[in-house]
This record gives sequence, structure tokens and C-alpha cells, in this order.
Amino acid sequence: MASPKQLSNYPALAKAFADNSIRVGAIALDREHAIEMAGELLVASGRSTPEYTQSMLDAVAENGPYIVIAPGIALAHGRPSEAVLEIGLSLVTLAEPVVFGSEANDPVRLVLGLCATDHNSHIDIMAELATVLGDAESVNTVLNAVDSDQIRLLF
Repeated sequence: MASPKQLSNYPALAKAFADNSIRVGAIALDREHAIEMAGELLVASGRSTPEYTQSMLDAVAENGPYIVIAPGIALAHGRPSEAVLEIGLSLVTLAEPVVFGSEANDPVRLVLGLCATDHNSHIDIMAELATVLGDAESVNTVLNAVDSDQIRLLF
């Protein structure tokens, strides 16, 4: 497994996180608010439009908390659409965990937003993200970061 010092070997992740795409220590009122924050970062970084954020919220409203992919980690996303301007990721660490409704993996402290232009363009990003999220030391580094620069250094 990769240690945090080795994460610079993940070029797809480094490219996916644009300026203004990371927020540390956010306060979320509920899961919808947490998802909105991840979506707002995708918009702020020029990767999607506000309509895409709404599609992420709609997906959870329709399908439940399937986006909670591991203990404490949610990957918010919608379907590829014209609301996606460019493939990208956003990352929000929460100051206090939020219940998303996932019996196995609640509460959530790390919310990632993903937008993709099609069904295949994000495969490299997802492979690198799985490696990072599978490493407890890397996840702890992200969760304990005091600013976005500390997280950005990982990528």
C-alpha cells in the first residue's frame, strides 16, 4: 500500500483536483448539505455547473446512501451529462461526522465529489482513488489535515 509520501505517484488524482476543489473542516447540517458542499467545489473549480450538484442530490434521494463506499467515506456523483464541463474531483472533510443512512458505513467524515464527461473517462481516477482510500494512513492524513494544502501535497 502507498504511504502518504508516495501519493504524488497518482497523476490522474493530481489532475482531477483543481484549484478550489478541497475544503477542510466543513460543518454540514445533514447529508444533503455535505453533498451540496462537494458539488459547490466542483462548480468553483470549473468542472461542473450547479445542475450537476442537483443531479448528485437527486441520485441519493432516489437510490439511498449507496454513495457511502467505505466506513466514513462518501463518493457523491451523478450521471455524465452536459452539466459536466470537465472530469474532476472535489474533497470535503467534515469537522463533525454526518449520518448518511448507511447502516454499515455511517457516519461520514470524508465526502468526495466526482464528475465525469462519460462512462469511461474516470476509470484511471477511480483506480488511483481506490488505492488511496484503501490505505488507512492516507485516509487519516486527509482527515487530520488542517488545510487544503496538506491534502494537495498528497496528490
